[in-house]
Amino acid sequence: MKKNIVITGANRGIGLSLTKHYQQQGHQVFGSCRNSSAELDASGAMVIDGIDVSNDASIAQLSAKLNGTEIDLLINNAGIFRNEVLGNIDHDSIQKQFTVNTFGPLKITEALHNYFSENSKLVMITSRMGSISDNTNGGFYGYRMSKAALNIAAISLSHDLRQKRVSVAIIHPGFVGTDMISGYGDGDITPDQAAERIAQRIEELNLKNSGTFWHSNGQVLPW
Repeated sequence: MKKNIVITGANRGIGLSLTKHYQQQGHQVFGSCRNSSAELDASGAMVIDGIDVSNDASIAQLSAKLNGTEIDLLINNAGIFRNEVLGNIDHDSIQKQFTVNTFGPLKITEALHNYFSENSKLVMITSRMGSISDNTNGGFYGYRMSKAALNIAAISLSHDLRQKRVSVAIIHPGFVGTDMISGYGDGDITPDQAAERIAQRIEELNLKNSGTFWHSNGQVLPW
């Protein structure tokens, strides 16, 4: 059955791989991004560019463009990654990460949740770096804090959307080789591999396991 799928940050990395994956399966993907890319334009997706998840006017624009569309799956993928070092913490950087990584997905979801049908699915692409008990080496204050906050927002959404039979997944994609981790290694898996694994977790998502914090490999992660 053909589904309408909305993906933020669809122009590159994991978002682009997810877009191509679902397009190749015959679904209609609405790829949201600030600036499109040649690969996204060639994917067959309905590209909605000029959308900045940190900007309220952009989010309203996305909502307006999707008005009348029944959304079967929303993947909040857009995010940024920074590092801060104790003694030289850039608090503006932390605030920016909260704006994009936490408030962005929540605002997108609030703007679009009335377009969900019964049994739609919502996915937050998060990070295990947002796990408190998994933090064994410190640092990365803004990224860790913003993802931990995203995780708890997703849990609230899993409760609030349950009455509409919308299930919510909180997914760490893995250590993926994208531009985001430039300077921190090459990653353990490719964006295409991450997309395949994320899609499998989404396939397994239902109301019984809604609100689960998953690694894309299927492991349930600690909070």
